[in-house]
Amino acid sequence: MGEGKLPQRRRVTFDSLRQKKAAGERIVMLTAYDWGMATVIDQAPVDMVLVGDSLGMVALGYPSTIPVTVEDMLHHSQAVRRGVKNALLVGDMPYLSYQISEEEAVRNAGRFLKEAGCDAVKIEGDARIASTIARIVSAGIPVMGHIGLTPQTASSLGQGFTVRGRDLESARSLVEDAKALVEAGIFSLVLECIPSALAGAITERVPVPTIGIGAGPRCDGQVLVTNDLVGMFEKFTPRFVKQYARLAPVIRDAISEFAREVTVGAFPGQENEFPGGEEVVREIFS
Repeated sequence: MGEGKLPQRRRVTFDSLRQKKAAGERIVMLTAYDWGMATVIDQAPVDMVLVGDSLGMVALGYPSTIPVTVEDMLHHSQAVRRGVKNALLVGDMPYLSYQISEEEAVRNAGRFLKEAGCDAVKIEGDARIASTIARIVSAGIPVMGHIGLTPQTASSLGQGFTVRGRDLESARSLVEDAKALVEAGIFSLVLECIPSALAGAITERVPVPTIGIGAGPRCDGQVLVTNDLVGMFEKFTPRFVKQYARLAPVIRDAISEFAREVTVGAFPGQENEFPGGEEVVREIFS
């Protein structure tokens, strides 16, 4: 649409996501961590916005997502909610917010809806987390599942940040994980870093929309970390990321030019100052 007037958008619902899967229409999902970016994203044809615990790395400067707290997530989710009016808003439940007990998991998940205004929560984990998801869903809280590479436990499980499901045993496990989470009541399923063929086979066999990240083109939709997409996170770029812009160098150049102009006295210029006031100054200081 360029810089012209954006078309009027309709509010995305769980039903509209299911209808997209049934019609073979692709679903678009991106992350946001603050009001400004959320507002921009929500003006584009994006179906879901995820307040990901990836904010630990791209917004808070942590080396991983592990240190992120529920309070961190709620704070950022509240800001994003103020900017998202059309897309469906999903809050990422951080490490240890749902693993200790099912009761605590329900309580924490409820805070995302009650305090932050999220429409749903996302939970990483395989079939072993299915009973917890079922409890959360039974409390009336929509849950998005997440299998394959699960960053919260990638290191602790000893697998690292590698592709999952390449061998027969792990592929079968992922299929069983998907079935278990669907039976637990998830409304959607993130498939991260698994072979395209496996992601496609799972997508064809589950009734809920699948959202791929490093899982090939056969998923029902795709998600990326927005900071990766626009080139704002320079620490590393995963293979599955496509950069549609490189904003970090542009911003860095702009800041450097500002610093140069301030140093040499070129900014602020006459066009940046408010004229007048000479008579007042003379009256005060004469």
